[in-house]
Amino acid sequence: MTAAMDIKVIKSSASKLAGMDLNGIAFGKYFSDHMLEADYIDGKWQHAVIRPYQPLSLSPALAALHYGQAIFEGIKAYKDPKGNPYIFRPHDNFVRFNVSAERMQMPAVPEELFMEGMAQLVRLDQQWIPPYTDHSLYIRPFMFSSDELIGVRPSDNYKFLIILSPTGPYYSAPMKIWVEEKYVRAVSGGVGYAKAAGNYGGAMYATAQARKRGYDQVLWTDPIEHKYVQECGTMNVFFIIGNTAITPDLNEGTILAGVTRQSVMTLLQERGLTIEERPLSMEEVMAAYKNGTLKEVFGTGTAATISLIKELCYKDFVLQFDVDSWTLAPSIKEQLTAIREGRINGSHGWMQPV
Repeated sequence: MTAAMDIKVIKSSASKLAGMDLNGIAFGKYFSDHMLEADYIDGKWQHAVIRPYQPLSLSPALAALHYGQAIFEGIKAYKDPKGNPYIFRPHDNFVRFNVSAERMQMPAVPEELFMEGMAQLVRLDQQWIPPYTDHSLYIRPFMFSSDELIGVRPSDNYKFLIILSPTGPYYSAPMKIWVEEKYVRAVSGGVGYAKAAGNYGGAMYATAQARKRGYDQVLWTDPIEHKYVQECGTMNVFFIIGNTAITPDLNEGTILAGVTRQSVMTLLQERGLTIEERPLSMEEVMAAYKNGTLKEVFGTGTAATISLIKELCYKDFVLQFDVDSWTLAPSIKEQLTAIREGRINGSHGWMQPV
């Protein structure tokens, strides 16, 4: 096991932050001064180091490039009003990371390496956390197979890294969503519940087709009947029908168990809403829309936080919403943002100081 004291630190000679404006900075475009890197060799994690952010030297025969053994997580760090850095629910992401690793036949990353290494890295680069509302430092842990060998089998060697990227709002405007009925994101027994890189690569074509139609993202449906909603391309999804918040359940293993999803369910329940995790058909959604009981629709995710959905297109029927009149989702987003930014004290223990 790699302990925090075993992580070597090589500091950058000069920061790239000088002269950079972090206000409204684009998601995933810029990266902080340092990164964490470790290798799995001979059945153990070793060579853990925090070093200046730099390119990797990789073989053309790298197994990950040929067979897709690659997973990742998305986490965010914030500063409270006093400038102290905190990470939002990192242990939940650590647990999910190793769930993904098991599904993809990759070695578990020890808690000491994942959690303590991340804390050290964020502490070192904390000046990269933008001091603005609805901004954060996006944390991207990822792992890939590093065998230099072409052959379909789990690799013997792996590389684990964490990189940091300052970011502003991911979706700045309410979204238009195409309900997908042809292409499939995941099936029962597949890898839909894992945060595997291939899940996102496989979704790009359907998303591109939706954008050609004027929509921002797709809402996936079940792979058998294309009847039940699943999740959006980068978000879990919630439907507020009456006084009930309905979100698709995780039982089939086709939906990512979102950390923001779980947080939002907690906050909704605290406000007195009934929470239902269950199959939800588009027919039920349309019926609620037509009879006036469908109040709000929104997505949740680490990058998106909470994103209002102003339009859904299903078959030849378009559901349009007056998002400016909504109160619940905007209020939940403000509450969650205030908890993350330390402006209100949450009693949930979600914010971990670094």
